[in-house]
Amino acid sequence: MKPSFGAALLVAGTLLSTLSASPAQALDVGCTVTAPAQRGVEERRLTDPRSADLVTRGGLGSFTARFPAALCSTRNAHEAEELADSWGVALWQSAVNRAQGRRPGGDLAPGDDRPLYWARLAMVDQLNGWQPQFAVDAAALRARFEDASRGLKENDFSPAPGLKRIFVSGFDPFGLDGDLRTANPSGSAALTLNGRRVTLDDGSAAEIRAVVLPVRYGDFDRGIVERAYGPRLAAGPRSADRITSISQGYPGLFTVEEWAGRARSADPYPDNTGALSGGTYQNPVVAPGMGPGPEFIRTTLPGAALEQAAQTPYPVLVNPEVTEIPAGGTQPVDREDGPTPGSRAVAGGGGGYLSNEVAYRSNRLRQELRPTLPGGHLHTPVLTGLPADRTQLTGPAFEQNEAAITAEVLVLLKAGWRQDA
Repeated sequence: MKPSFGAALLVAGTLLSTLSASPAQALDVGCTVTAPAQRGVEERRLTDPRSADLVTRGGLGSFTARFPAALCSTRNAHEAEELADSWGVALWQSAVNRAQGRRPGGDLAPGDDRPLYWARLAMVDQLNGWQPQFAVDAAALRARFEDASRGLKENDFSPAPGLKRIFVSGFDPFGLDGDLRTANPSGSAALTLNGRRVTLDDGSAAEIRAVVLPVRYGDFDRGIVERAYGPRLAAGPRSADRITSISQGYPGLFTVEEWAGRARSADPYPDNTGALSGGTYQNPVVAPGMGPGPEFIRTTLPGAALEQAAQTPYPVLVNPEVTEIPAGGTQPVDREDGPTPGSRAVAGGGGGYLSNEVAYRSNRLRQELRPTLPGGHLHTPVLTGLPADRTQLTGPAFEQNEAAITAEVLVLLKAGWRQDA
C-alpha cells in the first residue's frame, strides 16, 4: 500500500533527525554507497564543487549527507521503494517550504530552484552507487524517487468545495555546460506557487499545484508529462480547471504560445544528458510514446486577457508563429499567422524543443480528456543577473529578476477567468 503524504514526511523526517552519525559511520556492515564507476553527463557535473555549494547554501545539505545511511537502513526491495518515495516527497516539500518561507536555511534566495535540482541529482548519483545486499530494480527505484521529488506524488489538489484548480509545470535548469550556475524561472515559479491559495481576477478562490519536469528527452519518451498531467485531467473532484505548462523562453518578455507542434526539431541542441532529439527543421520527427493527435494544437488560454492583465515589468504577447512543411511541400516555412491546412509540424511557437513538447503532450491529453478546459503554454523571460564572476552563485539583480518573473507568472495565472467557469 502506498504510504500517505503525512507518513512519507514522517519517515523521511525521522531519518533526517535520527541519523546523526556521518554517512560512512552509519552504513550497515556489507552495505556500500560509493561513487558510481560510470556517470552520465548530468551526474558528471557534480564534480564541480559549486553544485554542492548550491545544495548547502539552499538549505538542503542534510538530504545529500544522510541519504546513503537511509539507503543502507532498508532490508528489502519493498522498503527501498518506500524510502525512495518518502525521501523524494520530503525533498520536494522541503524545497516548496523553503521557497514559501516556511523552511529557512542557507543564504540563497528562498525561491531559488537550483538547490532542488542539484540535491536531487546528487541523491540519484548516490542511488546509482548503492550496492544493497538484496535485489532491486535500480531503474524503477530511480524513477520513483525522481517522480516524488518533482511533485508527481502526494501533491493532489484539495477536495474543498468551491475552489478552482490551476495545474502548472516548470522545468529544471538547462544549458549547464555554458554556465553551471544557470537557474530556470519556471522551476522557481513552480516551487513558489505550489499549494498556494489565491484570489482570481473574477473574485473566486483557487488553488495552484505544480510539478518540475526534467530537461531530458528520455523522460518525455517514458511518459512523464502524461503521468504529471493525466491525474489532473481525469474527471473528479480534484481535477484541474486550467492547465499551463511554463518554461523559460525569450529575453525580456512573456509569450503565450498560440500553437504547439507535434514534432521535435531542436538538433543539434542537446538536452541535459547530452542527448539529441533526432529531429531537425529539415527533418522533424515525432517523439516516441506520443499519442494520436493533429500536427498542431491551438491554445485555449485566454490570450487577450493575459496580454491585458500585465505588461510590467515584462511585456506579455500572444505568439502565433509556427514553422511548418506545407501540404505537398518538402521545405520548412516560417509562418507568422499559424499553420496552414494539411501542413506538417516542424516547430510550434516554442520551437521544436521540450518546451514545445510539454505544451503539445499536455494539450493533446487535454483534448482527449477535457477538450473544453483552458490550457496552453507560457514562456517566461530569460532569467538574467548572475554576477560576471562565476565563483559568485547569486547576486541582487539575479534574485530580483527571479522574484519579478514569479510574481508576474502569478498575475497571469489569476487572469482571464469567468465567474461561471
